[in-house]
Amino acid sequence: MLKKYDLMKHVLLKASLLLLGIGFMTVDATAQCYQGENGSFFNLDGTPCTNTVVTAVPFLRIVSDARSGAMGDVGIGLSPDPNAMHFNASKLAFAEEELAVSATYTPWLRALGLNDVYLAYLTAYRKLNDLETLGFGLRYFSLGSIQFTDPNGQPLNTGRPNEFEVAMAYSRKLSENLSAGLTGKFIFSNLAAGQIVEGETIEPGIAGAADISFTYRDDIDLNKGDSELMVGLALSNIGSKITYTNSLNRDFLPANFGLGAAWKIDFDEYNSFTIAADVNKLLVPTPCQGDNCDEDGDGRADWKDQSPISSIFSSWSDAPEGFSEELREFVYSIGIEYWYDQQFAVRAGYFNEHVQKGNRKFLTVGLGLKYNIFGLNFSYLIPTTNQRNPLDNTLRFSLIFDFGEPTG
Repeated sequence: MLKKYDLMKHVLLKASLLLLGIGFMTVDATAQCYQGENGSFFNLDGTPCTNTVVTAVPFLRIVSDARSGAMGDVGIGLSPDPNAMHFNASKLAFAEEELAVSATYTPWLRALGLNDVYLAYLTAYRKLNDLETLGFGLRYFSLGSIQFTDPNGQPLNTGRPNEFEVAMAYSRKLSENLSAGLTGKFIFSNLAAGQIVEGETIEPGIAGAADISFTYRDDIDLNKGDSELMVGLALSNIGSKITYTNSLNRDFLPANFGLGAAWKIDFDEYNSFTIAADVNKLLVPTPCQGDNCDEDGDGRADWKDQSPISSIFSSWSDAPEGFSEELREFVYSIGIEYWYDQQFAVRAGYFNEHVQKGNRKFLTVGLGLKYNIFGLNFSYLIPTTNQRNPLDNTLRFSLIFDFGEPTG
């Protein structure tokens, strides 16, 4: 599709630049690589070939919660709040408050002077009883104003591409220490709707997806205080493919495997400390390298022809350079959080992605404030490489409101 429709390529290119490394272009990521004598692939400058795993609608994987954003983007095992809708909805069953709502605003590429590109995220949960909880999430991503052009670079009209996701979740305790969650999602992606190219009209992309998650929580007695361990497993964005035309060339959603844990230690009634870590891996095919990517001769690389379900399994063993490259596709996050009297928090974290798979590496810091039912979180990102990040020099914030009496 991208090779045929120059206009669509232009839109996807600009959108990918806006997303900086987590874009959804499905062009051949290895076109500028060559194979060495040892079978490995290299960039033209001799460095290991960049082979980023690419998907459609990558905004689904953007961490917008300022609390997690200050802790290196960890969140799968953190204590539950409404933003569990993004990471792991099953832990909502362990939420302490009866009802909570969170709203987050994340400016995007503000360091480049763009004021109309942003991510807004609204989440909430309601406990039905001590066993069951319902969750809701609305994610909206605005890509700002884009000038459409024809294949010759002549201006057409101006559009405002945008994407959104609506999610509903059900979480239930299976035992005193174990819970499970199921989330249903509707995804809408409008990148260039109404543009006509070679007789075909570009349409919004529509898809459906689901998350399946589990959480284990246990209290651990210490000599100098109590502690709580929470471990979460989440399979996210498992669903259909998406396309913007009637083309048979459809793109994968960012299906993801996530495993995380958080250990909270209460030193006394005033001081607590949490350390958390997450590991994530996309469950979509790794782009093929070399000259034998289209063995069936249908004009598309064979990895693009896989079904979303089969790719979940094949994604663990399809990297062109074998197991060593599979290991490079894991993304690691670690974060710490200190609370004083459950009113003031200081946070820090680190995010690491392999250089061949996107090379996102950054430190994060942040603060949290809580007073009665009101909570406010701030986060700030500090790059550790020369690669630009959409959140460079940007302060993002989240508001949380806790309502109702504590349950249990």
